[in-house]
Amino acid sequence: MDEKVIRHNGFAYFEDGQGPVLMLLHGLMGALSNFTGVVQHFRSQFNVVIPLMPIFELDVVDAGVQPLYQYIKAFIDFKGYDKVSLLGNSLGGHVALVYAVNHQDRLNHLILTGSSGLYENAFGGSYPKRGDYEYIKKKVEITFYDPAIATKELVDEVFEIINDRAKLVRIISIAKSAIRHNMANELHLIQTPTCLIWGRNDIITPPEVAEEFHQRIKNSALFWIDKCGHAPMMEHPEQFNQILEQWLRHPVPN
Repeated sequence: MDEKVIRHNGFAYFEDGQGPVLMLLHGLMGALSNFTGVVQHFRSQFNVVIPLMPIFELDVVDAGVQPLYQYIKAFIDFKGYDKVSLLGNSLGGHVALVYAVNHQDRLNHLILTGSSGLYENAFGGSYPKRGDYEYIKKKVEITFYDPAIATKELVDEVFEIINDRAKLVRIISIAKSAIRHNMANELHLIQTPTCLIWGRNDIITPPEVAEEFHQRIKNSALFWIDKCGHAPMMEHPEQFNQILEQWLRHPVPN
């Protein structure tokens, strides 16, 4: 997927399929590969778009949730999309929530999975240590219920990021921003049909986070995936896609 990234007018993004826009927003250290299963399943029904958020390009003093929301808003304006459906994982869900609060008239659906915005146990309770490969490996593994999902390739990618001081500073800044930017008092404003797909074994945004989202977002439906951690679309792609497809056909609260 990386080789198909389009770079134009200051934006970098992946696009595949035809139909209504289904936009996927990745997490803090997410990548296009996180959504491989979603793209393959939905590109026959939707124009699936993944903007690459400028996590590592932001000025350090501005690195946070709000500038990333502004980037996504500018990208949607640039592409001229009338309405989109937003699917966000982790930090991407947080950005999608800010967009939902501010632009419900341009939103068809909101899908959150392992989203921050209420509480997030970033990095499993501690910030990443540079140079310690085993430490990074363990922190990547706790993202999933099955540690085998944390392949060497994935761990290597995160290790490389963490050992780049400029990138690490931005990661920490954005993670702190996400913790400060609690949206509990704004969620009642969201009227957009909302789908919550959560791993029952998520320890980064644990089950009680999903339950609070469900309680505070009136027009929401909550679905659980067993033996699943913080990234259901990676760990159980078939079940994730089945839940999402059925809900998109009948987006009613439960």
